[in-house]
Amino acid sequence: MITLAHDLETTHHDLQYRLALASSARGDRRHPRDHYTAIDTFLAIASRHNAAMVDAIAPLVRDLPGGHDLAHDYLAASRTYEEALSQVKARLYGSSYAVNRPWPEIWAEVRRELDTVCALELRLAEALLDEDHGTEDLGTRLHHAELTSPTRPHPWIPHQGVAGHFARAVARRIDRFWDAAEGRMVPEPVRHHDRTHQGKLTQYLLADPHLDEEE
Repeated sequence: MITLAHDLETTHHDLQYRLALASSARGDRRHPRDHYTAIDTFLAIASRHNAAMVDAIAPLVRDLPGGHDLAHDYLAASRTYEEALSQVKARLYGSSYAVNRPWPEIWAEVRRELDTVCALELRLAEALLDEDHGTEDLGTRLHHAELTSPTRPHPWIPHQGVAGHFARAVARRIDRFWDAAEGRMVPEPVRHHDRTHQGKLTQYLLADPHLDEEE
C-alpha cells in the first residue's frame, strides 16, 4: 500500500523544487513577465496542497485521542503559510499591500513557513500510521482532495468544519473561473507512482518538467 508519508515526502520534494524555480525566476526589459509562470505555478501547487491537507487529513488527526493539539498546531501553521503565499501573489501582481516588500524577504518567509508546515504534515501522517481506515488509502484521499482544492491562497476564509469545507468549495469555483480566463496551466497533483504516464509533450504543456527524475 502507498503510504501517506511517502506521498507527502514526494510532494514536499516537488514543492521545494518549485520554490527554488520561483524564487530564482527573473524578468527582464524585453520579457518583463517571464518570471510569472514559475511563480504562479508554485503558488497554484502550494495553495492546492495546503487546502487539501486542511480539508482531508487534519480533521482525521483532530478526531484521534490526543490528536487535537497536533491538528490545532498544524492548522495554525498552515494559515500562517497561506498568508506568506498571499504575499507572493500580492507582490507578483503589484498590490499596494506588498509592492514595497523586497522579494528576498518574501521568499525567506515562504521557505521558513513551508519547512514548518512540511514537518507538521509528516507528524500528521505518523499519527495516522496505525489507525484503521478500512480500505481507504490516505494518499488517494489527499490526491482526490487536491483535485478539487483552490489554486490560490485564501488565508482569510474559514478553515475548519462545514464552513471551511464550503468556503474552499466556493473559492475553488472562483479560482477555476480565473484559471480558465487567464489561460493558467496548473500541473496535476504529484503522486510518486502517477508521473510516468505523462509523456514529454504533456509535461511541457503543463509546465511540469520531471524528465530528469525518471532517467
